[in-house]
Amino acid sequence: MRDAMLKCLLLLSAALLLCAQAGVSLADNGPPEFHDSALAQRYSALTEELRCPKCENETLASSGAPIAADIRQRIAEWLKAGQSDDDIRHHLVQRFGEYVLYKPRVERRTWLLWGLPAAAVVVGGVVLTLLIRRRRRLQVSDLDDAERARLVALLSRHGDQQPSRDREAR
Repeated sequence: MRDAMLKCLLLLSAALLLCAQAGVSLADNGPPEFHDSALAQRYSALTEELRCPKCENETLASSGAPIAADIRQRIAEWLKAGQSDDDIRHHLVQRFGEYVLYKPRVERRTWLLWGLPAAAVVVGGVVLTLLIRRRRRLQVSDLDDAERARLVALLSRHGDQQPSRDREAR
């Protein structure tokens, strides 16, 4: 029984060690080294402006997902091969869709995305202006003789009852 437990613990330890080793080998080794500082700046800009396809709201630069590490490696290879930033974006959009772009392109199908905030500001400004103008136009008019007589009658009818209630409560 004791030998079986020892054997099981050894197997479990070996499995954990293999998993840890696999994790270290899959870990991203950091940004690639470029001999040209312009390429390094382009790499940094691209990985900051592109979204990880697996993560919800992380850039490729900040994502720890394996797919993000693979894309970063491919971007470095494409930059070293002389591809432009637009070519690289085009490759990634073809593969993963518009989702990888933090700033979607202004196209016929994205005009609502870009135009809706501006339209909301304009509509809000128009409504606010109309409300302010309307409020300025409203003026308190004096009561005519019939309204004044009705008001006096209501006040006298209810005015007499109010003080008597107050006296009873004391």
